[in-house]
Amino acid sequence: MIYRRLWVSILFLVPAVGFAANREMQELQRDVGLLQQAVQQMQRSQDEKLAALLEAIRQTRDDAARANNTLAVIQNSFQQSVREQEKAVVGPVVGLGSKVDQMSTDFHTVQQAVSDLTSLIGKLQAQVTDLSNAVKTMQAPAAPPPPTGASGPQAGAPPMPAADLYSNALRDRSGGKIDLALQGFSDYLKFYGNTDLAPNAQFYIADIHFSQGDFESALREFDMVLEKYQDNSKTPDALYMKGLTLVKLGRRTQGAEEFKELIKRYPNNDLSKKACSQLTGMGLRCGSVPRAASKKSAPRRKQ
Repeated sequence: MIYRRLWVSILFLVPAVGFAANREMQELQRDVGLLQQAVQQMQRSQDEKLAALLEAIRQTRDDAARANNTLAVIQNSFQQSVREQEKAVVGPVVGLGSKVDQMSTDFHTVQQAVSDLTSLIGKLQAQVTDLSNAVKTMQAPAAPPPPTGASGPQAGAPPMPAADLYSNALRDRSGGKIDLALQGFSDYLKFYGNTDLAPNAQFYIADIHFSQGDFESALREFDMVLEKYQDNSKTPDALYMKGLTLVKLGRRTQGAEEFKELIKRYPNNDLSKKACSQLTGMGLRCGSVPRAASKKSAPRRKQ
């Protein structure tokens, strides 16, 4: 009885279970069908987009090819234009360069000629100045004659007149006889130290020491020109040379002060320009040199 009831129950349950399984299968088949449709739609969409992308790539490639062709044409035209311009310009430029080189050579020749002419003019100027000074010194009073009965030069008397003594010293200096010139100017100061040309003799003594490299003696003698013979024709020269001497001695600051003093006192003197160049070479500023005549101008120079 028990088994019979069990089989009866199974018989009633089997149809119900089969019906439920069939229903789930139908739902699953429907979902699969919907999924297949979605996949197909997606595939069509991707195919359409891919086709559009390929078409865009093709058009871009065609555009790039046309642009390359256009660029090649432009480049060829540009190169042709450059070659034509080179032909039109290089020739004249080469000719111009040759002319510039020739002009540079000519300018150097002219510059050398001007330099030689300047040197010659300077020498002529020195000779004219020496001649003029010799004429001036000849007007100086002659030394008094020795007393009657004297057998030789009086002790302490000048060896010769002022004009001859000064002229001889100048001639020795110009001729390179430095020792004789130094002795001649020293004798002139000894016997004619109060004449108009005494500052000149004092300056030449200092200048000779400078040329010999005896800067200490030169500095002492230049100071004598500035202190003993104030505001004379050689004052600007003495200021300038004193500045150079101090620089040679390594006393650059004091030398610069002398250059500045020269520019301040004699702004229109040619030596002021040289002093300004010296200051500039030392890395200093010389200031502006006024063009108008200064209140205290340099006296007329005497050789």
